[in-house]
Amino acid sequence: MTTFLLVPGAGGDGWFWERLVAALAERGHRGIAVTLPGPDESAGLAAYADVIVEAGRDAGPVVLVAQSMGGFSAPLAVDRLDVERIALINAMVPAPGETAGSWWETVGQGEAAAAAARRDGRPEEFDVERDFFHDVPPAVTRELFSRPARDEVERAFADPWPLDAWPDVPTVGLAGADDRLFPPDLQQRVARDRLGIKLDVVPGGHLVALADPDVVADWLTGV
Repeated sequence: MTTFLLVPGAGGDGWFWERLVAALAERGHRGIAVTLPGPDESAGLAAYADVIVEAGRDAGPVVLVAQSMGGFSAPLAVDRLDVERIALINAMVPAPGETAGSWWETVGQGEAAAAAARRDGRPEEFDVERDFFHDVPPAVTRELFSRPARDEVERAFADPWPLDAWPDVPTVGLAGADDRLFPPDLQQRVARDRLGIKLDVVPGGHLVALADPDVVADWLTGV
């Protein structure tokens, strides 16, 4: 049995992982969903790391899974947990001293997303429901939107990433083939340039773990 410590993206809602936790359990593995203090104006990356460490403190060896903005916070817990590897899912990969707020322009996210939209015949202006939930089952989308909103406050976007380098643990990554926020070509370039790895590409969008937990569970347990 492998334990997967699941770190969410902006907003920090651990509910995002609920379907994946069930899919992992069906395969004989354990998923621990972390809820980050995204709406807390006093909480920065150091506080996020503390929450991740606390969630995994008694879990034994873990695979640290990071979704989207979770790529900024999950690596900060590596030196305080027994981490076998890091698994990135449509994740932001930070550089030393970079902020999550500046990452977008530095890696060219806007240009990449606009180019993908033009190629696919979609409007270039980002729309949350159209571009995040296009592949999420309607009932799951309704449930998510019925939950209290958890907006990500500016503090975590403004904190410089404090590590001198990416942690020295094996790292793998997955990109959704139809991620409209971080198109796979963008993700592949950033992962290659910053981590020296090639991402696996699976069908799905930015919220692929919510949309199709089975494909993500199969990937996590097979890499």
